[in-house]
Amino acid sequence: MNSTLKIVTLICTVIFFSFTSKQKIYNIKSFGAKGDSLTINTIAIQKTIDKCSKNGGGLVQVSDGIYITGTIILKDNVTLEITENAKLVGSSNPQDYVSIDTFIDAVGQERGTCLIGSINASNIGIKGEGVIDGNGAAFLSKNLTIKKKALQITDNNFGKNRPFLLRFVKSENITLKNIHIREAAAWACHFYQSKNILVDNINIYNHANKNNDGIDLDSSHDVIIKNCNIDSGDDAICIKSTSPLPTYNVQVSNCILKSDWGTLKFGTESMGDFYNIDIRDCKIYDTKGGGIKILSVDGANIYDITIENIEMDNVDMPIFIRLGERLNTYRGAEQRQVGTIDNVLIKNIKATTRTLETSRVSPPSGILITGTPNHNIGTIQLENIHIELPGGGTQPVNTNIPEDETRYPEFSFFNVLPAYGLYARHIKELKTTQLTFKVDYTDERFESILKHN
Repeated sequence: MNSTLKIVTLICTVIFFSFTSKQKIYNIKSFGAKGDSLTINTIAIQKTIDKCSKNGGGLVQVSDGIYITGTIILKDNVTLEITENAKLVGSSNPQDYVSIDTFIDAVGQERGTCLIGSINASNIGIKGEGVIDGNGAAFLSKNLTIKKKALQITDNNFGKNRPFLLRFVKSENITLKNIHIREAAAWACHFYQSKNILVDNINIYNHANKNNDGIDLDSSHDVIIKNCNIDSGDDAICIKSTSPLPTYNVQVSNCILKSDWGTLKFGTESMGDFYNIDIRDCKIYDTKGGGIKILSVDGANIYDITIENIEMDNVDMPIFIRLGERLNTYRGAEQRQVGTIDNVLIKNIKATTRTLETSRVSPPSGILITGTPNHNIGTIQLENIHIELPGGGTQPVNTNIPEDETRYPEFSFFNVLPAYGLYARHIKELKTTQLTFKVDYTDERFESILKHN
């Protein structure tokens, strides 16, 4: 562990001890909240949070019941505790939500509303053995249409900004511990331009709607994510930057991850740089859209990345690295130059891919690394990597693989590759040690292809 990551560990340890020290308790029932699964408790819960913060901080406790709420905002020195016998559930009415720091994401959707949020807050947290449920199915298009008609609303934007579950904006000293997070209408947990973050032993199940990410680190730094179990419809853990500010000093360890898209992903929103990121000792399973995906397409410089000791089972495209020239902009920032990917170490990886019948690209390949004709990837190091594939490739195979420099970066767009193991091009230096591929059935494609400009 380098010195920077040791500092991250020290910072987050300090946060944890502060988080677990004795705190004054404010129960939301004392401020009028009702856990009857019917009452909208937004005002009562917010009053509790405001009072707690004004008095110097403490625990805002949610206990014994099912509490419906719209957007609530955490304030300085407040920890929200949902006890084991309690559930906090998002309202099904989009009008009960507030948007903070609204922005447009990489696929053109307006974002910003949330169930629980913070902005410019410090020393905040969420803990407990209870459940936070985003009620995301209520925001499916068909359900929104029914509500819109029932409420006689003519606004065409009704419900378009689907709420995130948790959203922390420009905040610091944040701890999430033990909580069960379920069924957001969009991303489950978004940290934007925030720092000193500890996420420990949380459980995320997020399959209620579209764009159901697990954890998104966005232009944030000094982060530890450990001991988490994430099962998401979209990316499980996503490192991104929807601003020119970087995401850096990140540790991820001992997590179990499943996704219908990608599990460990850098990008696609990638204006700010990504560096000093260490991911290790994780298990990935039943993933349809990529195990490890490192994508710089909007100008990010990605460097000093270590990913090691990863087990993957039933995973499409275990490793995909892409330097592209999409160059999207966000939040009114100026367009950046094409970025770089350099000094990336991926080691001790054991993976099995999906079957011929269930792969998005069939027959599948194990590793795809590609820059562009005008922009090479730097140095990538692959050590002790073993990938098992179904095989089944036949000759002749397509050797005219599209460049697609400006397209959304997805491995499936390149279709069947002429190599079943490794296909790499537009890269300055690829170092490989103990890189092996095993096929269940004969594959007539090449095992590996490394193409130079």
